Amino acid sequence: MPEIRLENLVKSYGRVEVLHNINLTMNPDEFTVLVGPSGCGKSTTLRMIAGLETISGGEIYIDDTPIKNLEPKDRNLAMVFQDYALYPHMNVAENMSFALKLQKRPQSEINKKVIEVANIVGLADFLTRKPGELSGGQRQRVAMGRALAKDSSIFLFDEPLSNLDAKLRGQMRAELALMSQRVQKNIIYVTHDQIEAMTLADRIVVMHDGYIQQEGTPIELFQRPANKFVAGFLGMPPMNFLNAELIEQDGKLHAFGDGFNLVLGSELAQRAKAAQCKDVILGIRPSDLDFNANAKQNQSLELNVIISEYIGAQSALICDIGGQKVTVELKSETPIALGEKLKFAINSEKIHIFNRTTEIAI
Repeated sequence: MPEIRLENLVKSYGRVEVLHNINLTMNPDEFTVLVGPSGCGKSTTLRMIAGLETISGGEIYIDDTPIKNLEPKDRNLAMVFQDYALYPHMNVAENMSFALKLQKRPQSEINKKVIEVANIVGLADFLTRKPGELSGGQRQRVAMGRALAKDSSIFLFDEPLSNLDAKLRGQMRAELALMSQRVQKNIIYVTHDQIEAMTLADRIVVMHDGYIQQEGTPIELFQRPANKFVAGFLGMPPMNFLNAELIEQDGKLHAFGDGFNLVLGSELAQRAKAAQCKDVILGIRPSDLDFNANAKQNQSLELNVIISEYIGAQSALICDIGGQKVTVELKSETPIALGEKLKFAINSEKIHIFNRTTEIAI
């Protein structure tokens, strides 16, 4: 499979630059997910790779071959769109085989390929049905099957699950993961859903305002976010952020804020001292707050419960401390009263610190 490389990629609409010097290498057989909020440039990047958008600056390489001036049909890739883009008058088999017929492949080869792909996407019993007779999930499988049938070395997915309901999205995520293991192709996948990114990707590329904020494995980005945006975007419920001031007392570094005084762990304290930053933002994931009435004062937060959201085995508590909101995950059987004050212990080594001005991780 080929290596895909973006070098100093720029996209402008008139005088407005929407993608700024994108540099990214996607390794062979890698499932890369471009993730970010609407308008961040992820779909534009994908469409430039596909040849559906012109490139304002920079170059795209596939195995060291520049492709900026190649027509989409000459790039050896297949694309799955958000709205399926199926031919309504054709049945499943005809939709899947359309590209092969354009390539004038022998009918026996086409039939063999359609059956092979239909088995992969679970549509072997639906080959004679038309798109209007299929569910949303089945139509999306047809679109994936059509891409697979082309035998391209690169698959591009542009938010393929966004039109599906929550339950079906979960099922299709699992099917996509299995499909990627079977076909072993380069897959570039665009989504605004961080759960899709975390569960599917070998590598996640987080984008915001036309810039790459950070790239790496899901674990790397979750555990060591490069900045406040990445930290808040990945993880559900999102990371909590508290304004604080760093002050050294009694040989230890303290994070002071409205309603709390936390002692930082040694490794975190060393990084904070090296950064020479006094005004910071503390980042604490809801799952790293443990209900503990006996926790030490300088290793805990005392939170006032405002809202309790029951979500099954877990409840999400929306709390307040010094006018700042904090979300906590708690087992649902724990008796909680609104307005109650609860103490939550914090593992000091799991706190994240961000420069309050630049929002870069310390």
